[in-house]
Amino acid sequence: MRLAVTLLALCCMADAYAQDTIAPSSQRQPAATPSPSPSGERGGAGRGSAAPPPAAEQHRLPPDSTTKQTVTLPGRTLDFSATAGSIRLFDDKGEPQADIAYTSYQLDGTDHARRPVTFLFNGGPGASSAWLQLGAAGPWRLQIGGDGAVSSATPDLLPNAETWLDFTDLVFIDPVGTGYSRFVASGEDVRKRFLSVDGDVSSIALVIRRWLEKYDRLSSPKFVAGESYGGIRGPKIVRNLQTQQGVGVRGLILVSPLLDFRDFSGSSLLQYMNTLPTMAAVAREVRETGKAPLTRADLADVERYAQGEFLTDLIKGQVDTQATTRLADKVAALTGIDQAVSRRLAGRLEVSEFRREFDRRNGRVTGRYDASVIGFDPYPDSNSAHFGDPSGDPLKAPLTSAAVELTTRKLNWRPDGSYHLLSESVNRSWDFGRGPAESVSQLRQILALDPKTKLLVGHGLFDLATPYFASKVILDQLPAFASPDRVKLVVYPGGHMFYSRDGARQAFRAEVEALVK
Repeated sequence: MRLAVTLLALCCMADAYAQDTIAPSSQRQPAATPSPSPSGERGGAGRGSAAPPPAAEQHRLPPDSTTKQTVTLPGRTLDFSATAGSIRLFDDKGEPQADIAYTSYQLDGTDHARRPVTFLFNGGPGASSAWLQLGAAGPWRLQIGGDGAVSSATPDLLPNAETWLDFTDLVFIDPVGTGYSRFVASGEDVRKRFLSVDGDVSSIALVIRRWLEKYDRLSSPKFVAGESYGGIRGPKIVRNLQTQQGVGVRGLILVSPLLDFRDFSGSSLLQYMNTLPTMAAVAREVRETGKAPLTRADLADVERYAQGEFLTDLIKGQVDTQATTRLADKVAALTGIDQAVSRRLAGRLEVSEFRREFDRRNGRVTGRYDASVIGFDPYPDSNSAHFGDPSGDPLKAPLTSAAVELTTRKLNWRPDGSYHLLSESVNRSWDFGRGPAESVSQLRQILALDPKTKLLVGHGLFDLATPYFASKVILDQLPAFASPDRVKLVVYPGGHMFYSRDGARQAFRAEVEALVK
């Protein structure tokens, strides 16, 4: 009898431990029962022992820090618990692999069983969650537009009147290699496993399930929000949660997403159609300075042309000189690009060409994240392009400083090492697999699997990194079960981070609240 009890206890321990591992994708199964979060602590060495701690412990992030916080906003005051901490992930041999950092906000005085919780991440690959947390949804906000969109701006965090915390708890996740998240195992194998499309999805989905278990929130309504490359991550993570982790998701929120790399790679003609309305929007915004803000409705004629005559002439190819000239001249008229340049390029404007040619006469270039932002070309006389992004690069310094200030001072969590807002190392090492990544397949599957799951997609008119029209075309191809009451596209004046503009941030918050409620 004693032997049987001992064996049963060992089996239960092994099962709980297995729930904390990242198994190969072919071996992953839906979660069975909640598993405890392993402490990872090791017993102290004997007296007089000089043995150093294992390498994994030397790199360990500090214990979670939970603090009570209050923000006073127009018409209300929010009291909440803020936690900065991490979740350790293991491989199928029980060896620690990575510590994934998160920041969570849970409103006080609520019924957690009924209270929604939203998990948020950015993209890159290689981006931390600071943009969504400090620009859109978190309880504090950094001004990242106007005077705040310069490298030397003071990184002052202010109460965010548009925080989503009123109607959902928030968990911001930094994938490994971003923020303070880090590998605790060495070697190329672990890097290759995590820094890949599938490995990344598996690790984030597991972190979500582990957080739900840790805070007893498995019964809460659950939502997922991703930005930019989060358009690839988001649908795949929801699919993984549904089928591998045993976690249902009520809604998916995508901010400036890229859904299919194939539309912007190689010789795809769709890339020119997808970017044309954004280029035209930039031209009209600059020409009509002082007038009412441009809206998507103002671009109805461009959208019709892009999907109609433009695409027809484009497909005919340059062998049809009349069609090519007609197309090039129309593109020049819509985008403000010099007619001679448009004809030289056969009306096929790549993003980098447009950014440089739009105001080349004045030695200026447009942004990529927000093409309505125009800055100086550092080498205006060069035959080659040597410029960054005047709409994105200036945000790196204030966002990094604000994220560190929030974590270490306000939330009292002080990891060693540097905070990585945007890791070039992660981006360079990313394994996209055998072909351009896409998540449209997973979108179809998650919407078909659960008729209650909803999708909200938000874009900025002036975003050349992930143009809104690409998402519009993709969403229009979904089957009838993806009805308008389940799938919604909203487009605002602004760029990739359209929430940097007050009106867009307020309007998008209202859309998210309607989805969650």
